[in-house]
Amino acid sequence: MKKYKLGSTEALVSPLGVGCMGMSGVYGQTSEEEGEKTIQEALAKGINLLNTGDFYGVGHNELLIARAIKGKREQAFISVKFGALRSPGGGWLGIDTRPQAVKNSLSYSLTRLGTDYVDLYQPCRVDPNVPIEETVGAIAEMVKGGFVKYIGLSEVNGKSLRRAHAVHPIAAVEVEYSLMDKHIESDLLPVARELGVAVIAYGVLSRGLLQNQGQLEIKAQDYRAHLPRFNGENLQKNLMLVQKLQEMADKKGATVSQIAIAWVRSQGDDVFPLIGVKNRTHLAESLGSLDIRFSEEELAHLDEWFAPGVTAGDRYATEQMAFVNA
Repeated sequence: MKKYKLGSTEALVSPLGVGCMGMSGVYGQTSEEEGEKTIQEALAKGINLLNTGDFYGVGHNELLIARAIKGKREQAFISVKFGALRSPGGGWLGIDTRPQAVKNSLSYSLTRLGTDYVDLYQPCRVDPNVPIEETVGAIAEMVKGGFVKYIGLSEVNGKSLRRAHAVHPIAAVEVEYSLMDKHIESDLLPVARELGVAVIAYGVLSRGLLQNQGQLEIKAQDYRAHLPRFNGENLQKNLMLVQKLQEMADKKGATVSQIAIAWVRSQGDDVFPLIGVKNRTHLAESLGSLDIRFSEEELAHLDEWFAPGVTAGDRYATEQMAFVNA
């Protein structure tokens, strides 16, 4: 599989990355064995970008990745987010990206992952109580120490990216980007391209909204049950948008998911979609998106159907929206 430079770095990563969060129960029950096999299959197919967070399953996700890549560390480019605080009951307690917290979190991640270094290390959100310069400065110390190769950010705006980049070159910024959420196009994306920063796009399927009709199933323990886009009239309006995508997918002999992933990838070689897969079946379907090409007319239709702001409901609950695009 062809690899592409990550921003202005020398790192070469696959055009798709595996978002491992769903393997740790965020979207319902999962199989650890299948998760490990899915990661191993991805590596065998040439996907080297593995994306996780130390708070995914409260460390469970890092331990799963460690087992999956044992003996294959050199094949993987591991991206780790940190900063989210969790309670023993699984609740969310806030954000902490103080310099001492940066180093403490990294120490635990290295141990759980069974590695000497993390390829891309990034705060999961901007901490309102800590200047971003201090957080990035602490990670820069870890780069000098050989514990981190590259620095990333997550859910920032253009101004915050500039401030961080002035302290140390930022390799990539992870942010939600999909047909249903194009907020980065007006601010963050232009700044990232000016600075030579790659975009790692998560939520490319809008957490499962952008998939074939009839496949969406949300159970009580599912994280999405608490998100505005999946509630009441919002959900029905959003599913009407997906119907148009279904028609295009049928004409192209593809699935809705493949169309959605391919659109994100079509936005440039500096944009790397994360495919949130839990099993090898989902992985195989997602890989099929690499074979999809759009005509100018098809792209125009997609832009028309999914104009900015057309999606019903925010991507997070009100209290969480305060921490995105900060």
